[in-house]
Amino acid sequence: MALHHTQEWVPEDLDEAAVTGNEAAEPDMERVLVVEEEARLRQMGESSEEEAGPSARWDELVEVGKLLTCGGLAGAISKSATAPLARLTILYQVKGLNAATRAHVPEAKGVLRALRELAAREGLKSLWRGNGVTIVHRLPYSAANFWVYEAVNEQWKRVIPARGSFAATDVTRRFVAGGIAGLTACSLAYPLDLVRTRLAAQVGGAGAYRGIGDTLRCIVREEGPRGLYRGLGATLAQVAPSLAINYAAYETMRSAWVRGAAAGDGPEGIPSVPATLACGSAAGLISSTATFPLDLVRRRLQLQGSHVSREVYTSYGAVFRSVWRQEGWRGFYAGILPEYYKVIPGVAIAFCSYEFLKRAMGVQTNATQR
Repeated sequence: MALHHTQEWVPEDLDEAAVTGNEAAEPDMERVLVVEEEARLRQMGESSEEEAGPSARWDELVEVGKLLTCGGLAGAISKSATAPLARLTILYQVKGLNAATRAHVPEAKGVLRALRELAAREGLKSLWRGNGVTIVHRLPYSAANFWVYEAVNEQWKRVIPARGSFAATDVTRRFVAGGIAGLTACSLAYPLDLVRTRLAAQVGGAGAYRGIGDTLRCIVREEGPRGLYRGLGATLAQVAPSLAINYAAYETMRSAWVRGAAAGDGPEGIPSVPATLACGSAAGLISSTATFPLDLVRRRLQLQGSHVSREVYTSYGAVFRSVWRQEGWRGFYAGILPEYYKVIPGVAIAFCSYEFLKRAMGVQTNATQR
């Protein structure tokens, strides 16, 4: 069967995934973890020609489906494990909206103390408020991100011939495909991202919104269908710089790693999987730091006119001016610390979960056979 290729899987394949499809300046681990599926989809045409049968193609699709499932579940596990930190980040980002919000946001110094204070006020379950919609959001987001990336990637290779340095052409192709995939995925799954923000930003008691369906109905009833896309422009405006910074940082660190190794720690000087994941995580931290003010602005735009905040901003720039006037430059980085804290454990949990799930589902890949 075509699934067992003789060519050894190497971490170089991770390059296409580690820095693309970045959502809200977070390292998108699903793209790192399911990179093998990208290679399989690219090989499907060759496999079908070699074995010339619908059965071979069906088996290939089943294996791809298994790996996508493993990647999605691993992402869900990672998101759930770091959900308290994610909610704390959002609460700090929006605490300047009104007095009620400020009164409920933990005042304790330090992330762990703040989490304990929040749990004492609202109960332990409140730390995971909004996590359900986060997991649901990953399904359409990851699927759209993956398939659009593949479609653009393949179309680019068909339409645009390689000219000059192959590496330069390859870098451009990956960057463009990742950018289009990220913008498309953000747009398609945006209403769920909006719901997640509004649920996570609720403080005290049960809140005005009672679950995903109720939040969607309330938004449509009170703000109209267009309300489901409130803040979309700010979100898309964040994707481009986030992707560019993440990509540039990742490629710079990866190149430095290869140059610094005597003969590289992988085949032909290619960084190993841990090294690649480390570079991806570091790139995510750099990207998060650079674009965090944009993320804060989009969160506040998502909440304007809602139960959490009745304030209405006239423009994107109005949010910046409001934050600067009321909170100073530090206000743009409110919540950055818990954002940092969740990156490294999130990466480790996602990677370990992915490997465990592959073994549990009996998926045999070149990566696991090494």
